[in-house]
Amino acid sequence: MNKTRGIKGNTKMQLQLHLMMLPGTILLLLFSILPLFGLLLAFKNYKVTEGFAGVFTSPWYGFQNFKIIFGNHDFLRMLENTLGINLIGNTLNILGAIVFALFINEIANHRLKGFVQTATYMPHFVSWVVFGGIVNVLLSSDGALNMILMSLGWIDKPVSFMGDPKLFWGIAIASNFLKELGWSTILYTAAISGVDQELYEAADLDGASRGQKMWYITLPSIKSTVVIMVIFAVAGIMNNNFDQIYVLQNSFNLEKSEVIDTYIFKTGLQQLQFGIAAAVNIFKSAIALALLLAANKISTKLTDSGLF
Repeated sequence: MNKTRGIKGNTKMQLQLHLMMLPGTILLLLFSILPLFGLLLAFKNYKVTEGFAGVFTSPWYGFQNFKIIFGNHDFLRMLENTLGINLIGNTLNILGAIVFALFINEIANHRLKGFVQTATYMPHFVSWVVFGGIVNVLLSSDGALNMILMSLGWIDKPVSFMGDPKLFWGIAIASNFLKELGWSTILYTAAISGVDQELYEAADLDGASRGQKMWYITLPSIKSTVVIMVIFAVAGIMNNNFDQIYVLQNSFNLEKSEVIDTYIFKTGLQQLQFGIAAAVNIFKSAIALALLLAANKISTKLTDSGLF
């Protein structure tokens, strides 16, 4: 009798939990599972006039869409821009976030510490449409940066920062760094707060300096967190911040600002070539999976720490 009641009670509890999960489950099915059928378009000669049914009824196209992509003379340039911006940007972001987290941890005044954290977190919540607009205004020919440089006598005439392709990588990397620095430190500050305080007390007794405590206690203690973030960064190296690139991009800097994500947007939504866009997405996913597995394996061997 008690066993039957226990089963009924457990079933009732599980039903309640699944009902609570139902909205999220539905959203997951609609926006993450069902769209996977769209990957079929990469191997089909799909016409937008065929509608949703065309995903299944369109004739098979083999690997022609992939041949079109790799035959595009601009594809290597887009790949170079994607990898270059992400590789340099992720490296600076991770190093900057770790250093900034160490700096925040050294602030003894709790009010000042809270102010610094709040002030540096805030830009993350500003839309790239707004933040990118600010960047465009500051770097325009009559913007604040040109005015300052000219007043200091460092330049004789305004520099077209947003119109020079050679400057785009630096602008994209620097603007993303400034916007996301505070937010990127959250995991590191959380990991640092979990370090055993007795280690610092023992180091104080041994006469260790702040720098020595950072190097020999704090950094080794958050190694696993750093490794995980590095693995995620390597796995996502093919994904640019689309909002940022699209807002900062213009016809003058297109040579260095055209990345795979903007190419997919223009090809798929503007030119309605969904087959080619789907093929590029499959290529991105395959590279991301290979990088994830490789980064995890290398990390496990070198640091005995990884995702799986």
